[in-house]
Amino acid sequence: MQTIKCVVVGDGAVGKTCLLISYTTNKFPSEYVPTVFDNYAVTVMIGKEPYTLGLFDTAGQEDYDRLRPLSYPQTDVFLVCFSVIAPASFENVKEKWFPEVRHHCPGVPCIIVGTQVDLRDDPAVLEKIAKQRQRPITSDAGDRLARELGAVKYLECSALTQRGLKNVFDEAIIAALDPPKGSSSGRGGKRNGCKTV
Repeated sequence: MQTIKCVVVGDGAVGKTCLLISYTTNKFPSEYVPTVFDNYAVTVMIGKEPYTLGLFDTAGQEDYDRLRPLSYPQTDVFLVCFSVIAPASFENVKEKWFPEVRHHCPGVPCIIVGTQVDLRDDPAVLEKIAKQRQRPITSDAGDRLARELGAVKYLECSALTQRGLKNVFDEAIIAALDPPKGSSSGRGGKRNGCKTV
């Protein structure tokens, strides 16, 4: 059975672990526990062929900036996550996360994922971020950023309601198996693009 390695990156507390737990167990975790490094595996059918989807969770906190890239070698696809209710995490997709994965894994396909969309219309959340003179990130802004950075696409989901959740991982599998032209990842030239420095 072939394995697809999917690594999830993004700022701390944007919902990366919740995304993975909700997808793999259909349960939403009740408390926040910062991740150092964790992984999950699920078997998925693509056509009539089974694949193991290896899901690698990473720590977004700066304390782990030197440790985190150790999980990058042999990655087939990255999910670069931000919270739609945390504009700073959106900025860091461009300022930190894309440069980091492009440096370590040039040519590996990346999907930008807006998380916590269930909170985008939550009155308490809107009031809280309005006090900071901020607004939630729109799907149009996510689409624009994906085009600007050369991501495969922009997707949104909620780990709590599971809206869009399965689609994120379906699209990650498609991107890994059929990477963009000029990419060194994917089944043809697999595993040439990622290096540890």
